[in-house]
Amino acid sequence: MLTLNIPSTLQKVNYSSISLEKKCYFRQFTTRRHVPRFIVRAATDTDGPTDKSMEIMRKFSEQYAKGSKTYFCIDKSVTAVVIKGLAEHKDTLGAPLCPCRHYDNKEAEAAQGFWNCPCVPMRERKECHCMLFLTEDNDFSGDEQKISMEELKEMTAGY
Repeated sequence: MLTLNIPSTLQKVNYSSISLEKKCYFRQFTTRRHVPRFIVRAATDTDGPTDKSMEIMRKFSEQYAKGSKTYFCIDKSVTAVVIKGLAEHKDTLGAPLCPCRHYDNKEAEAAQGFWNCPCVPMRERKECHCMLFLTEDNDFSGDEQKISMEELKEMTAGY
């Protein structure tokens, strides 16, 4: 992420392909409470994640399910929507932040890493709030650890 120091009089400027947003980041070990900074992001023409990030998150989900001996939900549309949400956050935030939670500041949460997939509760206790990775004893657990790109696109077409 590119961070620029721009005068604080500029709040938000949108051009055809660039958006400047004012953000405040808290600094440790200083007497100042916050430092205004601007984040430059390219505007996207698409609604939703790119095919590349969808494929990355699909492969990650399959590999993690196999490695953790967990399974996808019996209703694969749940799996598809969660993977799409992870891919969208990967595109917009640079990290696969859990899409099933509400955040006051998504950028700060993504930077902290606690809720980046696989989140800490999943890694420590195999508790996936999103129902993406389910243990065998879960009532909603299916028997599959794979989902195709075609299934993802078909099941998330309306979202």
